[in-house]
Amino acid sequence: MMTPSAVVKYLNHLFSVFDHLASELGVEKVKMIGDAYMVISGAPEPQAHHAEIIGEMALRMMERAAAVNEQYEMPLQLRIGISSGPVVGGIVGTHRFLYDVWGDTVNVASRLEALGTPGRIHVSDSTARHLADWFDLEDRGPMAVKGKGQLNTYFLCGRKHQPTSG
Repeated sequence: MMTPSAVVKYLNHLFSVFDHLASELGVEKVKMIGDAYMVISGAPEPQAHHAEIIGEMALRMMERAAAVNEQYEMPLQLRIGISSGPVVGGIVGTHRFLYDVWGDTVNVASRLEALGTPGRIHVSDSTARHLADWFDLEDRGPMAVKGKGQLNTYFLCGRKHQPTSG
């Protein structure tokens, strides 16, 4: 079992790798909460290929996490949830300002992550429609999603074409 300081060192390394990926792909890091890492594409600046970029980010996160896990001898497997659609974003607070996003799309992505399978990227139907030409998808079938009822969901399995860059 890792000590608390070792867990912090591990998460710092892993999230630093994710920060580099986000910068490389032009993805906006929204926040980290505990062991959760939240990013968006297509906001605050519009991006035509937002879903493809997030799909690429998710695959690279899985690949890089495996390498970091090997280095730290950690058996951690990521669960990633992705949904596409409108969000509201803004800066809140009067001390230690925070950029955040809200909306149904954010809630669905969070639920997909929570319902996901470790080591898999779980995507909504809206995201799957954007990704179908670029990525291999596996139909997971309808799932009960709190507050939404039954939603068709998919696993993002890999790339069909060269990755889209930022």
